[in-house]
Amino acid sequence: MSAGGGRPLVAVLGGSGFVGAAVVEALARRPIRLRTTGRRPQSVPPGAVADIEVSSADLTDRAALEAAVADADTVVHLLMHTAGWREADDDPDVERVNVGVMRDLVEILGESGRPTPVLFAGSTSQAGLPERMPLDESAPDRPTTAYDRQKHAAEQVLKAATAAGRVRGVSLRLPTVYGDSPRGSLNGRGVVSTMVRRAFVGQELTLWNDGTVERDLLYVHDAADAFVAGIDHADALAGRHWLLGTGCGVPLGDVLRTVADLVGDRLGRPPVPVVCVPPPDLATDTDMHSVAIDSSRFRAATGWRPRVPLDVALRRCVDAFARTAALQ
Repeated sequence: MSAGGGRPLVAVLGGSGFVGAAVVEALARRPIRLRTTGRRPQSVPPGAVADIEVSSADLTDRAALEAAVADADTVVHLLMHTAGWREADDDPDVERVNVGVMRDLVEILGESGRPTPVLFAGSTSQAGLPERMPLDESAPDRPTTAYDRQKHAAEQVLKAATAAGRVRGVSLRLPTVYGDSPRGSLNGRGVVSTMVRRAFVGQELTLWNDGTVERDLLYVHDAADAFVAGIDHADALAGRHWLLGTGCGVPLGDVLRTVADLVGDRLGRPPVPVVCVPPPDLATDTDMHSVAIDSSRFRAATGWRPRVPLDVALRRCVDAFARTAALQ
């Protein structure tokens, strides 16, 4: 029930982003009030059941942040600096987005006198280079990149505010997320999107290793469903971080070869080559480290599970890019 009665209000911060758009689409199917705020313009998902308010704002501005979460019954914090994680060391604005907004958020919500649920998008890479796989919540956090340290700092702010009774914070740590957008296009800057684009223009697909390094790849719409499940079980989840993933690490070489084959079939030509190249200077140790995620605790607590198989999701990515290209 909403604090003001009637439909509950869910505020999504970063709703114009890659994961944010999928979360907004999932929440739009619910009989709620939904306020989504992002840096870029957004549109209302077709067939929405929710009453939706869409706005664009710079949420590092405290007044804009206050407006975005005013009277919210739940806040979903998906904000991430658009420069991406590899630039976190060099851009002073990144910390303001990745950590400063969280500091402001818990202060604003704490002033309401009621502990509002806050769901935050953390990262499984906050654990750094874990000693054993699959990774679960028992692994100590040893973040090795500036981005991971900032994600960890924001999560610690949220946990401290939860312990103080100011909010009810839940951190859902994401692995590598990929997929097509709710609008049927292919966006995002991850490895899958990048390689689909390269394959369509006939460029070879490059690996920074021998192809055996594994990633736990989570389809973006499965990730969105996890945030919806997190909202439904916020009381049980509050005060902790939870890992999301499929439970399986997939060799990147296999992923890229599948992309090459799917694009080749789509275009009626031989698949582009998949080749190994020396890693660039910007590569980190985590790039060369295999990852598989044990998300059994979150699954047991919420009933969530990934539903879309990798081969199906990769084909959707290829189809989405082909549709977008046909319209250009």
